[in-house]
Amino acid sequence: MDVIRKIGNNEIVEISTPVIITCHDGNSRLCGDFIALNNYKKSDRYPIPRISHALDKLAKAKYRAKMDCIKFFHQNGFKPNSMKLLRIICHMAIYEYTRMQFGIKNAPSHFQRMMDTIFQEYILEGWMVVYIDDIIIYSETCERHVQYIDRVLSK
Repeated sequence: MDVIRKIGNNEIVEISTPVIITCHDGNSRLCGDFIALNNYKKSDRYPIPRISHALDKLAKAKYRAKMDCIKFFHQNGFKPNSMKLLRIICHMAIYEYTRMQFGIKNAPSHFQRMMDTIFQEYILEGWMVVYIDDIIIYSETCERHVQYIDRVLSK
């Protein structure tokens, strides 16, 4: 899954603020600073759950499991006309993102809505909390906990 692609040296880049991040393993990652773009985006006001509400539910549980969706933001692509807005320029070339990136204003709301929709049944049954890309399963018995985990993994 390509997250970023090189598009050449002669393309038009309207909003471009590259940032080089040094990762914990010593490698560098080219990132975009989307503050300027975010100023033009209409806000998606979908609610993100409060951590305190999740902790209240988890406090009563005897068993807990947390699943993290790996590279969750990179699971969703963009429409071709949106990719033009996500171009960054550096000394090597011009690049554009093909997948959702951190720092895009409505990304957390988009993913929370998607996860709430996918797991709505389980959330309403009262044994799951979803916080953006984290799934937390909680229960009172080991047998029930294994059943819940199986249901999530088979979804």
